[in-house]
Amino acid sequence: MKTKFATLLAALLMALSVSCVAAQESVKIGYVNTQRIFRDAPAAVKAAKKIESEFSKRDQELQGLAKQLQGMQDALEKNAVTMSESERRSREKELNELSREFQRKQREFREDLNLRQNEENAAIIEKANKAIQQLAESEKYDLIVQDVVWASPKLDITEKIIKALAAEGK
Repeated sequence: MKTKFATLLAALLMALSVSCVAAQESVKIGYVNTQRIFRDAPAAVKAAKKIESEFSKRDQELQGLAKQLQGMQDALEKNAVTMSESERRSREKELNELSREFQRKQREFREDLNLRQNEENAAIIEKANKAIQQLAESEKYDLIVQDVVWASPKLDITEKIIKALAAEGK
């Protein structure tokens, strides 16, 4: 609750200061769409491919384990009536153990994947922030904002940042 209030207060103060400055002189404002940078910037595309290649083997293993688990479940359901009680309990125990192992591996996979994505996103944002700062200085922007609810398309400088990041990557 406090963070929402603080964010709202900061936005209100920023809007007030911008309007005061704008009343005195012309202000140059730009907007950067961070989600678009994560989607379209060459560094982001390269990072996504890198992560995909790093995790594809584990993903395939999980898919294989899921098929094995489904096969065991189907076999147990199909043959349960013809099995002895001890054999059925033994198969159910195997199925439960495999299910727990699958869930553990799936959870670890998601955690590792999220961690790697966050690492790559942090590197991309760091590069983008440097590009934004350089653009702001070279083109004399007074204010550049990211991730706003709405901004006029004429304020959107995302494409310039993506091009700057592409040039940096070459």
